[in-house]
Amino acid sequence: MAKYRVFLILCFIGSVLILQAQEVKVWSPDKKIALTIATKIEPGDALNYSISYQGASIIANSPLGLEFENEKPLSGNLEIVSVKRKSVNEKWKPVYGEKNIYPDHYNEATVQFKERKEPHRLFSVTSRVYNEGAAFRYDMPTSKQITINRELTGFKFNGDYPSWIAGAAQAKYSKGSISKTVNGTERPYVIELSENRFIALGEAALVDHARMKFSRSPKDSLMLVASLDGKAVYSHDFSTPWRFVMIAESAAKLLENNYFILNLNHASALANVSWIKPGKVIREVTLTTTGGKASIDFAAKHNLQYVEFDAGWYGHEYDNTSSALAVNVDPSRSTGPLELQEIIDYGKLKGISVILYVNQRALSRQLDSILPLFKSWGVKGIKYGFVDVGPQKNTSWLHEAVRKAANNQLMIDIHDEYRPTGYSRTYPNLLTQEGIRGEEESPDNRQVLMTMFTRMIAGAGDFTNCYFAPRVNAMGSHASQMAKAICIYSPWQFVYWYDRPAGSPIQKGGAGSTASVIDEIPDLGFYDALPTVWDDTKVIDGKIGEFGTIARRSGDNWYVGSLTDQARSFVLPLNFLSKNKRYEATIYTDDASLTTSTKVAIKKMIVNTSTVLNVQLGAKNGQAIIIRIIH
Repeated sequence: MAKYRVFLILCFIGSVLILQAQEVKVWSPDKKIALTIATKIEPGDALNYSISYQGASIIANSPLGLEFENEKPLSGNLEIVSVKRKSVNEKWKPVYGEKNIYPDHYNEATVQFKERKEPHRLFSVTSRVYNEGAAFRYDMPTSKQITINRELTGFKFNGDYPSWIAGAAQAKYSKGSISKTVNGTERPYVIELSENRFIALGEAALVDHARMKFSRSPKDSLMLVASLDGKAVYSHDFSTPWRFVMIAESAAKLLENNYFILNLNHASALANVSWIKPGKVIREVTLTTTGGKASIDFAAKHNLQYVEFDAGWYGHEYDNTSSALAVNVDPSRSTGPLELQEIIDYGKLKGISVILYVNQRALSRQLDSILPLFKSWGVKGIKYGFVDVGPQKNTSWLHEAVRKAANNQLMIDIHDEYRPTGYSRTYPNLLTQEGIRGEEESPDNRQVLMTMFTRMIAGAGDFTNCYFAPRVNAMGSHASQMAKAICIYSPWQFVYWYDRPAGSPIQKGGAGSTASVIDEIPDLGFYDALPTVWDDTKVIDGKIGEFGTIARRSGDNWYVGSLTDQARSFVLPLNFLSKNKRYEATIYTDDASLTTSTKVAIKKMIVNTSTVLNVQLGAKNGQAIIIRIIH
């Protein structure tokens, strides 16, 4: 009888412990990362989570939950109702990408919670833990309209770690720390926990929710909180976007693992993707028929695939009376004439396609008419300009505009403040976007090297690469420009952004008045050969804001870009090349002693997997290498 009594007491104690602290732990497949979700049945105790890497804290105990309008916050007095687990280990092939195949390997747990008090609401938190990081989202059933006022998610740190901060998608990056985080800091948000531990906080699969950024907690200088751009309203079951914490042993590896964000998005919704064709783009700056045909001739000669007509082809882009349903050149930009259909037809004969820019003002009024019309003209893509982003309404409209474009077999480039969260996996007609401090802002190499290891974790970035424009010398060097075209990934790679072919007319005071003329020099051979999508990518080395080297493979050939802020010497092993194969390397470097306009030296040498290059770069210089296999 005594033994039976002891057994009952132990059972009672065990039950109390389960009630007092319920937790679910999810491990990465390699057992290095653990995400723990916990709740305690005590007054004031809220749902929380933590993340560790090899036993060391990455995110300390941090709050979870949602705050609703006219309802109590959903975060405390919870019990676990059920836990559903699954494991996935597969690979998938993108339509295009930085690699030709991506691993998708994770462990997942969906934990359903129920409030212990009225109104006994149910909701779930779904967590995925990969070898590359951890992510979670809220899943909420509802049969009535509810409004999310605030998200209670926090990110608590054990120290005031260095970080790289940008307050807007196209703002400059600065090096700061957790406690110096500006409210509304952009994502991905990269933080250095130690010399061999870097993390990136961010958002994935933002489709129809309010955008999230990061702010400091007003109560704790070492706590970041999710900050929504306005309210989110739902009248049906919903899941929020994923909140993620990527973890890597270097800034280079963090960048190389950026497919992690794509993995958190749904697979392609498009059955037919044969019409989606990445490529290089030249912007037509004169808005004339002569300039358009000259750009097409140049593109055909130099292995570009697209000519883009930018703002002004249908009138003043900020005039609400301007209609994108017809060509009506803005006289402040060009005197014309612009026979657009004639140019499109001419391009077809040369194998060159046309992209058109349309501002948000015209898009908002005319989208449903524009899309089928442009398709009938033979246009292959649209650049959505100055789109509204942030609030739920704008987010939903924009992604619907991407889906509608797909229905008309039109590719899309989104400009200005939009930052990707992986939707290009689901709708690969969204080839690229800005949301980046590109060359319209003349960033120097230090800024580019911050962008490279922070913003580029999010996905493709339309950087508006220049070459002959005077600003190149202020930013860095001409070899740097080549290196950037390798390092800054974009399936539509705009090149010669402020330049025009020799046959384009000067427009006095207009769009082409300040454009530099493209000189037919040997340097152009680099851009002629440059792919825009890749079979493999290796981030060889890098330090945020200081230097970086990326090697990318297309077929059997490799393309290597190196950038530096300060003068630097280093060795570059070519051990990523295939063994027992010979290659010819064409190396483009800066040489101030040259009398040429670009001061780029071009040399060739035979290399193999055992070759180690000794590289010397001057301040704000770069180097680009094309390594072609010898058959």
